Amino acid sequence: MKITPGRVASEAAWVDARADEVVPLINDTRERLGELFETDVGRVSTTEYREEVEAVFADGDVAVNAAGYIAILRELDVTGDYPGFVVDEILGRELAATIAGGTPLSLLAQATFHYADVTTHSDGGAGVDDLDAALAAGFQTRLPGWEWRARESPFGVGSDSPR
Repeated sequence: MKITPGRVASEAAWVDARADEVVPLINDTRERLGELFETDVGRVSTTEYREEVEAVFADGDVAVNAAGYIAILRELDVTGDYPGFVVDEILGRELAATIAGGTPLSLLAQATFHYADVTTHSDGGAGVDDLDAALAAGFQTRLPGWEWRARESPFGVGSDSPR
């Protein structure tokens, strides 16, 4: 497999076009997490998703890695699925973390990946299932809508930090 700037652009277009599958999965995941944690979580629109896809793929270092994970997952299938579930789980978890950004968001996206994955059943094989779950987990983590992300952390230290 060769990842070129053209391949990165192609994978970005594929992710953008996948909005009809991923956005409902994001919102379903957010709704279930909101119920679990007794909080209201904002819904994500197709426009917000597509803008964030553009932002992820505008950062070349992130884009090339995301495109590599996406390309592999799009092609990955294992007969009977279970014997190969480790590889698609690892790739899905890492894609979710890559999309979400640095710590702590990357860790949250990895945990959310497993939560989204249990209800994701996509056509196209084991890899596409995990790909959709990873896209949902990564983008739902990085997009606004969580109350705790809308406020300043009380743990910051510096001249602008609350005391």
